[in-house]
Amino acid sequence: MALETIKTTLLHKVLPSSAPQGKQQPALILLHGRGTNEDDLLGLAEYLDPRFFIVSARAPFRFQYGGFAWYQILEVGTPDGQQFDESYQRLSQFVQDVRAKYPVDPSKVFLLGFSMGSIMSLALSLTKPEMFRGVVAHSGYIPENTSLQFRWDELAGLGLFVAHGTEDPVIPIEFGRRAHALLSKSQADFTYREYPIGHTISEESLSDFSAWLRKKLDVPGDMR
Repeated sequence: MALETIKTTLLHKVLPSSAPQGKQQPALILLHGRGTNEDDLLGLAEYLDPRFFIVSARAPFRFQYGGFAWYQILEVGTPDGQQFDESYQRLSQFVQDVRAKYPVDPSKVFLLGFSMGSIMSLALSLTKPEMFRGVVAHSGYIPENTSLQFRWDELAGLGLFVAHGTEDPVIPIEFGRRAHALLSKSQADFTYREYPIGHTISEESLSDFSAWLRKKLDVPGDMR
């Protein structure tokens, strides 16, 4: 598989799928957590469905202790508003860039985010659900303390897999359970899982969300 580094709205790397050249492919956009970069989640690729055209984005702000971040944290659950809004706008444009630049099926765009990347995944998908077929949000939360207006009544057709560790010392499990409480009231195709882990992706959670993504790809046609 070829790996290419490209700079558009956000610097990113792409990993082409196993599909024949010229054929529209489902896209999986990876969003890393704080203090890492676009290489961090690419290690998951070998465990994911090979039909995905994988795009791994780099967050726009440098983190003071190394790597990059989507925003500064004022306290857990409260992002810096200015940086959060900028990342949200850039990420929204980036998804449009991906749909326009690469041979991806616009009806099969997925997000996979961890930690801060999970928060950005939920921010974008819950405000612009028509852009996505599904989202894996691992070890994050729904960013309620922001200016975003979530479209709770318009989530039918959006698949959401939310995972959280019960022993997470960075983003406590209460944030995952809050997401569960909010999304359970929506019409989203919603799956919630807790694992006996800290702030990390385990073999079990990886296996579960990989199977969930594969199942989503096996559903024929556009669900919307």
